[in-house]
Amino acid sequence: MSQLIKTERISSIDALRGFALAGVVLVHMVEQYIAGPAPEGFLEGFNGIPDQIVQGFIQLFLTGKFFALFSILFGLSFTIQMQSADQKGVKFEGRFIWRAVLLFIIGFVHQLFYRGDILTVYAVLAPFIIPFYRIPAKALLVTAGIIFLGIPRFIAFYFFQGDGISGVHSVMDTNHELTRSYFDMIQNGSLFDVFKTNATYGMLTKIDFQTSFFGRLYYTFGYFLIGLWLGRTGIFKDLDAHSKTIKNVMLWSIAGLMVSFVLMIAVFANIPQPVEGATWTFALGINFFDWVNISMTSMILCGFLLLYQKNGWKKRLLFFAPYGRMALSNYIAQSLIGTFILFGWGLGNLGQIRSLYMFLGGLLLIVVQTLISKYWLQKFRYGPLEWLWRSATYLKWQPLLKGPPLEYPDTAKA
Repeated sequence: MSQLIKTERISSIDALRGFALAGVVLVHMVEQYIAGPAPEGFLEGFNGIPDQIVQGFIQLFLTGKFFALFSILFGLSFTIQMQSADQKGVKFEGRFIWRAVLLFIIGFVHQLFYRGDILTVYAVLAPFIIPFYRIPAKALLVTAGIIFLGIPRFIAFYFFQGDGISGVHSVMDTNHELTRSYFDMIQNGSLFDVFKTNATYGMLTKIDFQTSFFGRLYYTFGYFLIGLWLGRTGIFKDLDAHSKTIKNVMLWSIAGLMVSFVLMIAVFANIPQPVEGATWTFALGINFFDWVNISMTSMILCGFLLLYQKNGWKKRLLFFAPYGRMALSNYIAQSLIGTFILFGWGLGNLGQIRSLYMFLGGLLLIVVQTLISKYWLQKFRYGPLEWLWRSATYLKWQPLLKGPPLEYPDTAKA
C-alpha cells in the first residue's frame, strides 16, 4: 500500500510538470522565441483577429502562470530529494549544489540557442533554498509572502530606477538600437552569431529582466518556497485527504484575483501615455499584475489537483506524465526545434508565421513529444538529458535500460 501511494504521488507530480511544460512551450512558440520586446512592426501583415485572440489567450491564461507552476515544482522536487536522503540517513546538500552546477552548464548551452533559458536562473537560485528546508512551514509562507508583496522589487527599483544592473539599456525600450540589432541578428544571423550574442548581450538582458522591477528572479525564489512548503504538507501524497484545503485555497485565489485585477486596472488607468517604465506608479502596476498571475497560478494548480482526484480526469491528465518525466529533455528540444524553424540559422521564418499557426504548431509539438516520451520510457529509465544529469550528479553512469514498461497505477484505476 505504501508503495502504491509513493508511485501515485510521483505520477501526479509528473503529470503536473508535463502540464506546466505544455503551457511554457505554447507561450514560447507564440512569442516566437524572441524572449524580449519585439520591435515595432513585428508580425505586420500576419496579425489578424484570430491571431490577436490567440495572443490574448496566451497573455491572459498562460504567460507568467505556467512558468510559475514549473518553478513551484522545482522547489517541490528539491523537498522530495531532501526527504528521501533524510530517510536514508545521508546528506544531500552538497550533491544538490553540485547538481545545480551541472544544471547551470546545461542551461548555459541552452542559453546559446535561446536567451530566455530559465535553467541558469534555477541553478543560481538553487543553493539558496537549502537553508529553508529545515525552517518552520509558516516561516516559508511568510518569506514567500514578503517576496510576493513586491518588497525585493521595490528595493531594486529604488536603487536602479527601472534599469537593470548590467547598464545595457532599459528592457522596456522596444526601439533601442540594440533591441533592433538583436532582432535583426536572430532573423538573419548565422548559428555562431546567435551563440556569440546570446552568451553576451542575451545573457545581460536576461539578468536585467530578472533583477529589474519586473522581478522575475525574486518571484522565482518565492515559487521555490511555495513548492518546498507543498512538499512539507504532503498534499501530493494524499490528495483526497487535502481536498477541502485545496478547495479553500481555490476560493481564496479567486478572491485574490478579483482584488488584484481591480488594483491593477486602477493603477494602469492612471498612468500617463505613453507609458514611462521608470516610475514608481508603473512599478506598482507591475506588482499588482504579478498578484494577478499569482492568483491565477494558484487557481490553475488547485484546479489541476481537484480534477486529478476524479477518475475520468485523472486518466486524461496522466497523458502529460511521460512528458513531465522527461521535462528537461523536452524543454531543451522545444527550443532547438522552435529556433530552427524561426531563426535565420534555420528556416528563417521569424515574424513570418501567424500566431494562430504557431499556437497550433505548439499543440502538435506537445502531442508528438508526449508520444515519443511515452515510447522512450517504455525502454529506458530516464530521458536522455535526465540520464546524463543524474550520471554526472553521482559521478557514475546510471543504468539506462529498463525491464518491463512502466505502468502508472492511476491508469488502471481510472
